[in-house]
Amino acid sequence: MTFRLHNTLTRTLETFQPVEPGKVRMYVCGITVYDLCHMGHARTMTVFDVAYRWLRTLGYEVTYVRNITDIDDKIIRRAVERGITLRELTEQTTRAMHEDFAAIGLLPPTHEPRATAYVPQMLELIGQLEGKGLAYRADNGDVNFAVRRFEGYGRLSGKSVDELRAGERVAVQEGKGDPLDFVLWKAAKPEEPQEAKYEGRYGAGRPGWHIECSAMACSLLGLPIDLHGGGMDLQFPHHENEIAQSEGATGSTFVRHWMHTGFLNVDDVKMSKSLGNFFTIREVLQRYDGETLRFFMLRTHYRSPFNFSDVHIDDARLALRRLYTALDAVAPADVGEIDWQQPAAAAFRAAMNDDLNTPAALAVLFELATEVNRTRSAEQAGLLKSLGGVLGVLQLPPRSYLQGGGSGLDEAALQAAIDARTAAKLARNFAEADRIRAELLAQGVVLKDSAQGTTWVKA
Repeated sequence: MTFRLHNTLTRTLETFQPVEPGKVRMYVCGITVYDLCHMGHARTMTVFDVAYRWLRTLGYEVTYVRNITDIDDKIIRRAVERGITLRELTEQTTRAMHEDFAAIGLLPPTHEPRATAYVPQMLELIGQLEGKGLAYRADNGDVNFAVRRFEGYGRLSGKSVDELRAGERVAVQEGKGDPLDFVLWKAAKPEEPQEAKYEGRYGAGRPGWHIECSAMACSLLGLPIDLHGGGMDLQFPHHENEIAQSEGATGSTFVRHWMHTGFLNVDDVKMSKSLGNFFTIREVLQRYDGETLRFFMLRTHYRSPFNFSDVHIDDARLALRRLYTALDAVAPADVGEIDWQQPAAAAFRAAMNDDLNTPAALAVLFELATEVNRTRSAEQAGLLKSLGGVLGVLQLPPRSYLQGGGSGLDEAALQAAIDARTAAKLARNFAEADRIRAELLAQGVVLKDSAQGTTWVKA
């Protein structure tokens, strides 16, 4: 079966074919590390983590580049506000980002370049653009890209230069010859920290945001890139500008396949700090474990708007627990390599090959769990665990997950309470046994009786 993926550039579902058979070069726009990562970051990065996992499952050798933007207006402003260096700020926030990403099960990329390490390559690209008449030096010291000189601008976003009609409604910023033009190199300002100033052929300054990704992607992957993506909010102008810069400088196709994730809403309203419905990953992880959060995000197709709400994530937690409960009841066999001819595995593969349809893939897992509960088959339980692993879930010991977090009792105290209840039942003191059960339930512990004894899970 072929892997078909929606291409934002062509607006169609296409068979994914990398330039070099068996190898995929993949670039994803990473985080501007001036603050903690939010749920929008979590959603987008989880989608591309799944894409990375699935491409590897299909047998591709994937070079995955996810950059870090560590020089930016917001970074400079935040560091000055806090009275620390840019380096101190970006180290702190990068460390927090890695912790948050690990908590939701993201695999590390092959390369994680920092923008500040690629300034020479950015200057080289800008020089190529200037040499081809696509960049010009402004009176204020900036170097800008001349959008109207690049034929085909707007192909990705569907926004033609004429349709934008930016000149009628946007004032021309200082130094720009046209309101559509964007900055490639920002001239240094006297009040800015010295560490934000880089010397180059255009004088002291720093790169613009768009040129950073072009330089890192071209340097690490070469052209054309097989798969490039990010959130839908990056489609214009960031990715549109990346195309213009990269293709304008090199004369080569920049990216063959573009992939974008849908917007994040909170209770059906777009997440925004101004609306007070803004959540960092870290805040959400105070209430929910990382696997529940990941599973929750997988229940929505990546191109659809993702709606975050407590009701939906609570439902996702219960659903994930049902899968773990099946694995807890029947110890999974080690199935080794997945047999993709097996009906459940074939259905799972068909779902993932259909534009990474994770909701349909999860439906296969629930069908398998039902089969495990019915047949008590260790092989089916093993397949359930293996397919879950392709999505980055169901890899914890089931009992550990079901008991994990917030029982309110240490294990010794909990076991003592279970033993006391067992003794009460043996003495036919059912009122006391019921009292202990109710007391534990109030603390978030559900007891399960079986012929093998009493076990517990988190409520």
